[in-house]
Amino acid sequence: MANYLAQFQAIKNTSDRLVVAVEDVSDLWPSVKEGLERRLPLKKASLNNKTRNPVYVENLQAEFILTTDSRLRSRFPQEQYLFWFREPYATIVLVSCEDLDEFKTILKPRLKLIVQNEEREWFIVFVSKAHPNNDQATKNAKKVYARLEVDFNTKKRERCCKLDLNGVDASFWEDFDFKIVESIRNTLDRRVQFYEEEIRKMSEQRLMPVWNFCNFFILKESLAFMFEMAHLHEDSLREYDELELCYIETVSTPGKQRDFGGLEHGDDQAALLKPAFKPLSQIVQDDSFREFEFRQYLFACQAKLLFRLGRPLEIVMRGYSFIISFSKTLALHENTLPFCLREVWVISGCIAIINSTSSISDDGLAAPDNEKEFYRLHGDLYSLCRIKFMRLAYLIGYGVEIEKSPVNSASLSMLPWPKPSIWPAVPEDASAKVLAKEKMILQADPRMKHFNIQRKQLPLEPSSLLREANRRRASLSVGNLSELIDYRQIDGSGTDGHQRFSPSTTQANSMSRTYSGPNLESSLSLDRPMRISEVHVAAEHALENTITDPDLLKSLSSLEEFEQKYMELTKGAADNYHHSWWKRHGVALDGEIAALCFKHGNYDLAAKSYEKVCALYAGEGWQDLLAEVLPNLAECQKILNDQAGYLSSCVRLLSLEDGLFLAKERQAFQSEVVRLAHSEMKHPVPLDVSWLITFSGNPGPPLQLCDGDPGTLSVTVWSGFPDDITLESLSLTLTNTLNTDEGVKTIKSSDAHILKPGRNVIKLDVPPQKPGSYVLGVLTGQIGNLRFRSHNFSKGGPQDNDDFMSYEKPTRPVLKVLKPRTLVDISAAVSSALLMNELQWLGLIVKPINYSLKGALLSIDTGPGLMIDVSHAIDINEYANTMEDKVHAHDSSTITENNTHPLEPKQLYIENGKIALPDWASDTTTTLWFPVHAIDDRMARAASADSPHRQNIVDGMRTIALKLEFGAFRNQIFERTIAVHFTDPFYVTTRVANKCNDGTLLLQVTIHSQVKAILCLYDAWLDLQAGFVHVRKENGRPVSSFFPLVISPSSTAGILFSICIDNMAIGADQNEVLQAESILNVMYGISGVRSNGAHSPTSLKLGSSDKLFFKVAIALQRPILDPCVAVGFVPFSSNCLRVGQLINMKWRVERLKDLEASPSSSCKDEVLYEVDANPEIWMIAGRTMGYALLSNARGSRTEITVTCMPLVSGHVRPPQLGLPGMDDANISCNPPGPHLVCVLPPTLSSSYCIPA
Repeated sequence: MANYLAQFQAIKNTSDRLVVAVEDVSDLWPSVKEGLERRLPLKKASLNNKTRNPVYVENLQAEFILTTDSRLRSRFPQEQYLFWFREPYATIVLVSCEDLDEFKTILKPRLKLIVQNEEREWFIVFVSKAHPNNDQATKNAKKVYARLEVDFNTKKRERCCKLDLNGVDASFWEDFDFKIVESIRNTLDRRVQFYEEEIRKMSEQRLMPVWNFCNFFILKESLAFMFEMAHLHEDSLREYDELELCYIETVSTPGKQRDFGGLEHGDDQAALLKPAFKPLSQIVQDDSFREFEFRQYLFACQAKLLFRLGRPLEIVMRGYSFIISFSKTLALHENTLPFCLREVWVISGCIAIINSTSSISDDGLAAPDNEKEFYRLHGDLYSLCRIKFMRLAYLIGYGVEIEKSPVNSASLSMLPWPKPSIWPAVPEDASAKVLAKEKMILQADPRMKHFNIQRKQLPLEPSSLLREANRRRASLSVGNLSELIDYRQIDGSGTDGHQRFSPSTTQANSMSRTYSGPNLESSLSLDRPMRISEVHVAAEHALENTITDPDLLKSLSSLEEFEQKYMELTKGAADNYHHSWWKRHGVALDGEIAALCFKHGNYDLAAKSYEKVCALYAGEGWQDLLAEVLPNLAECQKILNDQAGYLSSCVRLLSLEDGLFLAKERQAFQSEVVRLAHSEMKHPVPLDVSWLITFSGNPGPPLQLCDGDPGTLSVTVWSGFPDDITLESLSLTLTNTLNTDEGVKTIKSSDAHILKPGRNVIKLDVPPQKPGSYVLGVLTGQIGNLRFRSHNFSKGGPQDNDDFMSYEKPTRPVLKVLKPRTLVDISAAVSSALLMNELQWLGLIVKPINYSLKGALLSIDTGPGLMIDVSHAIDINEYANTMEDKVHAHDSSTITENNTHPLEPKQLYIENGKIALPDWASDTTTTLWFPVHAIDDRMARAASADSPHRQNIVDGMRTIALKLEFGAFRNQIFERTIAVHFTDPFYVTTRVANKCNDGTLLLQVTIHSQVKAILCLYDAWLDLQAGFVHVRKENGRPVSSFFPLVISPSSTAGILFSICIDNMAIGADQNEVLQAESILNVMYGISGVRSNGAHSPTSLKLGSSDKLFFKVAIALQRPILDPCVAVGFVPFSSNCLRVGQLINMKWRVERLKDLEASPSSSCKDEVLYEVDANPEIWMIAGRTMGYALLSNARGSRTEITVTCMPLVSGHVRPPQLGLPGMDDANISCNPPGPHLVCVLPPTLSSSYCIPA
């Protein structure tokens, strides 16, 4: 079967569509050929794939071939068996007949003979030539076609269709397409089944000695090619995948030695997309194929199917994986292959896949992820091609011109050298080339970095190329070690193994060895180690023999061509990486582009590329790599006179770790920063120095301030500058962690600060802040025209300490502003009343609450009716507790002291209404005593003993407004208005104790003490009003004299006066008598302490016996002997008054005498009334005051009714009716005095009853 390999490949190259045989029985092909071929390609053909699932083919290519054609008749049975895929997939039988007898006798037997082959799929097309106007011919044709259907159609399948040449019906073509597709599908299913069975049988024999891979390949690829012709590309691709796995398993099986291939001319160019690169008959080897060519052939077949499927992503993915895996296979056979064929093949393979897939439309990359993956794989191919290309360039001597960057070093230092069995020798006529290589090596001068940075150059070779080349020379004996060491640098630095030497040094080294043997010159030429220039010339000569691609040879022909190709590959890799999700790879390669641009003086493009590289390295934290690239960027910016960018690069160089640069290099960075910052730049440059200047709060608890207080915040600033540097200004932001809506607060320091290297402590003034916990935000400042900012925190302490700042831990607060609270409290020292109209000491307790009152200023503003006596000094002493006050209460001159810190009392003076508190009172509670005088011009009036005394507190209330300014800048203000109660020393009640028959009245005057002090009554006399006189014409003194009379606090004392009515004044004018009042004069003394309340105002000395005077007005009323009006309370209709029940209160008013009879009477035709009720007991429903009609005639009456409701139960006083327009002496009341009524509780409501 393997003998048919060439014929099989030829058939594949000529057969690209399915064959449909045409059996022309009635010579109809010329008439129907054009119509049938117009139906091709077949639309929407439904075929079955390998798993018998229907697949719709859009355009199924087919070809009509007559059975009499030589292409079908010249095939042997064995060929038909091997190449069954090219046999017809359907047979169309063209017949025409108009005579039924002719059909039965001639046509039918012939058709039976044609369709008797059961393996053939066929159907009959009956062609009618009858003209539509010829009814007889048309009728005969219908009879013949009907008979044809009866003879050849079955119940399962219809095999006949009718074509009318003179009037084609559209339904015919649908029937025709259906029958031809059905025939092709059935044939394809049978042949697939046949091939699968044959492949299965052959696969079972794989472990037998007679098994032949070529036979298996022909069957397997025949099936794959048949699927390809049927446009079932998925099934065809699957067959090639299985064939590749089977081949890899075959070549991996240990056994006979097979040739690998790759030794022919042109094998250095990858044939990944050229299935017909070499005929299969040329690569066959015994029962298999050479691996080098055959694996590329299989991949090319797979790629061709993927192109037809429109899958560029899968092509690139498979291509990259195949190049990597096949490159490893080439490495195993590298000693038998031409020099560097592996590298050259990889370069050509990558470029072939890139060029073939770059021009494909984006139809196969609909998804964004697929598009990014496509560009990523393209970037990988470009990058792989670039690395191999640099390796070839290094071998031929261009290594001194390759940038020794981290990217190139990482790629080339891990790429092994080629491993030929024998390193190529120097050609005989290469002395000129060797001299040129030596000159290029000597002239190569590594560029000194900016700032004179001295760094060890990164290697570009895995080991010394000179040693590797001499080691692989077959003619090199052991020799002297110095012959190898002298031609390479020990550490691999410098020019990557290139040794600079002079001719004299070369001669000395070459003659330093002692040679033996009869032919000294021959031994010298054979055994002398190669110099590095000779290694490059030998490698270049060998590559010229290996490389057949003229473009690649041109790229390696000169340094300019190399750099052009190098830029093309690097830029292609970077651009594709930028379009993928591997943007970091693209940015890293931008650095290589920048290095080449810098070399050729294109500093603008170089700076832009270097900026992207530095941004990547800085973002990833790769400081070692950043230290390699950042000086190059700084040099570009300096050349371009980009002062802002150059300043930024210098600052970033200083921000790197200290160990990356020497001390003198860092000092050079700082000198450039200072020079640029103080140069004449147009605009200030803002820079982030978060890694150069860091800061943190000082160790320990945070600074605590009260709301509204300023303060001083200490901040630790760590300077990364190598020398001292002056900051012209400095500011720091604080962030409130409790309320982020407030934003950040900035504290500034306008003073210049000198930062020393390392730790510095700076103090900043903090203005008043709102309550919250504040953390450090951003540190900003200015150095000349440099405006810097830092977001980073210092990590100055050990990790187990709270001062260690870490990003994993929450930022420690440095300032806590407490919520608004009471910082001080001022209250009255005495709660009891002071004497009215007398000079009294008013005490204020000033209590600081965990806050210093140093420098506090107290402003005092008195209200109306109160004044401060500024002529006296103000006493201040430490506040004593309650127990001490009680102990020393007996001694009015005792000043209380604190047992812990005894302080002498001091005197202060008020100036402009303000008092400055002493410093010793800043942290302790003190009491201020200052003299005040409450003024009340009204005279006190006595009350009746029958009615309770209702003291109006408001009348004796005085206010004093206090304003305390305290704090560091007196920014804290405490304001409070204190109410102080002043009162008379006592109040007086009177009653008639006894009324004698002779008209003498005993008037009892009761004195009630209203102060918390001891009152001593020295004397009392009563000045009576007109109409009353003292009995026995006394001078107004009481009946009995017990003076002095001592009254304790809250106690009472009684005095009796004996008076009588003056009969001489009865006939006088009553109006004049009633308007006068009696005056009670009391001479008294008071003994009390100011810490308890009222005290003696005399000379402002406590315990003084100076006498005071107090007057009380007493209204005496004559007995009602001739009333004008009588008022009587009407009893209730029911005695059952209840809470919440509305009742009518009635009073009857009666005129007792005529108006004319008493001309002095004030009675008129109407009377004004007023109802007085306790609002806590009664609720009045209506008006409490009004006018009631009352005639002037004697005996006239009227009733006043008021609706009210009791609010409490018990015996309570009812409302009282008064007549404000009349004097009490003209009114007779019944009952004469206050009485009580009984009010029952409210009745129970069923709504609130709870059943038992």
